[in-house]
Amino acid sequence: MPAIRLLLADVDGTLVTSEKELTDAAIAAVHRLHEAKIIFAVTSGRPPRGMEMLVEPLGLEGPIAAFNGGLIVDPQMQPIEQKTIPEDLVADIIAVISDSADAWVYRDADWFIPDPDGAHVARETSTVQFDPTVSDNLAAITANVEKITGVSDDHDAIARLERALADRFGDHVSAARSQPYYVDVTHPQANKGGVVAYLAHHYGIDPGEIATIGDMPNDVSMFTPSGLSIAMGQADDEVKDAATHVTATNDEDGFAKAIDRFILTD
Repeated sequence: MPAIRLLLADVDGTLVTSEKELTDAAIAAVHRLHEAKIIFAVTSGRPPRGMEMLVEPLGLEGPIAAFNGGLIVDPQMQPIEQKTIPEDLVADIIAVISDSADAWVYRDADWFIPDPDGAHVARETSTVQFDPTVSDNLAAITANVEKITGVSDDHDAIARLERALADRFGDHVSAARSQPYYVDVTHPQANKGGVVAYLAHHYGIDPGEIATIGDMPNDVSMFTPSGLSIAMGQADDEVKDAATHVTATNDEDGFAKAIDRFILTD
């Protein structure tokens, strides 16, 4: 296997704990990567503003992939590349989601929701560190939409919704669960596998020289093209089976342990 030159990490459930905390061990592990001249990059379903707090402690200097690759920004949160959902599909996607879950719409720096008291709104507000905009007509927001999220505490309903969105819209969108209670819909090329391809081209390295680490089904798309993949300990079996290695959970510093065990092996 080629030497690893870049590690691409998911954020929630991987880089941070269940309480959305970046531990001292995780920070120190990333700085060990820097010292070893291994590039560190992050990708997440979060909007760019939701990853701004990672830049300074982790010393991020390269592209950051928000919305699962729907919007690539630099460390100053300035857009580099954008992939949006086709405008003519937005209203239909919202309608399908709304049959069984709440729909959230992300456009550029804004996050729109139908109900401020809805499931996970308070938690997401704390996570991304900015407030949503309440709208009673989400279907009217069609231009420059990078992500639409279905939200429900019925995890089986979210799994069914993921399949329903894929069946209904096919290759016109990417639909994948980013948490047991979230299903994210993005541009068809805005997925974490696409982020691997983008970073390989940006840095002029082979995808086989990239390692990836994540915990959810939407992370599997980045496992496939990368040379080495790591699943978090709390991941479902389908995610673990797709990975080269399995580490400890995100609440057991599994991210930091994975770097020392599988990346910095010399």
